[in-house]
Amino acid sequence: MVQKTTAEITKISMTKRVRRITKTDIQQYLLRGRAFIALILVLVVFAILVPEFLEVENLKIMSKHVAQNGILAIGMTFVILTGGIDLSVGSLVGLTAMIAGGLINEGLQLPRLGVIIYPHTWTIIIISIVLSTFMGAINGFVITRFNVAPFIATLGMMYVARGFAGLRNNGYTFANIVGRPEFGNTGFEKLGAGELLGINYSIWIMAIFAILAYLVTSRTPFGRHVYAIGGNERSAELSGVRINRTKLIVYAIGGFCCAWVGLIIASQLVAAHPATGETFELNAIAAVVLGGTSLAGGRGSIGGTLIGAFVIGVLGDGLVMMGISSFWQKVIKGAVIVLAVIIDQMQARMQERIALQQQQEVK
Repeated sequence: MVQKTTAEITKISMTKRVRRITKTDIQQYLLRGRAFIALILVLVVFAILVPEFLEVENLKIMSKHVAQNGILAIGMTFVILTGGIDLSVGSLVGLTAMIAGGLINEGLQLPRLGVIIYPHTWTIIIISIVLSTFMGAINGFVITRFNVAPFIATLGMMYVARGFAGLRNNGYTFANIVGRPEFGNTGFEKLGAGELLGINYSIWIMAIFAILAYLVTSRTPFGRHVYAIGGNERSAELSGVRINRTKLIVYAIGGFCCAWVGLIIASQLVAAHPATGETFELNAIAAVVLGGTSLAGGRGSIGGTLIGAFVIGVLGDGLVMMGISSFWQKVIKGAVIVLAVIIDQMQARMQERIALQQQQEVK
């Protein structure tokens, strides 16, 4: 029997390796890049079906919608990476809008002192952000301190925040929230309408949030702790990760992102309505899951989430331009969420199978 030379053995080994890459890695790449593939498909389909879809003005409007969902989805990504969920984000958006609108139009009333304080525009923005961030932190506190399931805790907060939004003005809208020069609270509308280098402020805000979120998740101990908790909470705890503090911060980040979206929408509309942000939580979850973040936690990326936000934004605006009924839009978005979860499960099973194969090869 002729012995194989070293070169022949190396060649056989390389051939097997190429075959293994061909059968498994390509499928992995397709699954990981599903959001990007979906984005290309929806762009092509709507560009064909709706001639004016790629017009500059429409792209500007669409980019604003994408920015709003993208900011919310960034906060939701942190939550889902820990294995949690936040159903209150849409309600916090509405509550933030009502808080800002009320402070601009009615000021801060102090009946006992008989005075009304009209804060500066930037003070109003800060107050709104702090309150929404605090509401998000309450979610984290209830989940960690009382061991309440994230679904239940945030579902309760969803109703609480929406109720407070309605109570703020007895269910009515704060209209024409432009402020008054003598009170020094004008200029709020610039947040939603202003541009820098021809790009709307909301898009710049989304870009800044995305960069910061990427750096936090990939370059800081806190980011590693977030992934560790979602991957295996018990192991993370044994490794010294402060589970409760990390989760509380994560939900506070979600509330922080909600505040900005509420402020942006109120600024763009120059009005605040208590129903603002309804179903926004579904769009945010859809963007995160479609972008490759596992609902079980521990796996995902900010880049994938942004692509997912673009898919949901383009899909929503494209369906509107085609004149599709709002009811059918909900059906389609729901189907997209279910499909994204199915694909996520397929990817998880494939990774488990590959891991088992690698273990067998080592043995």
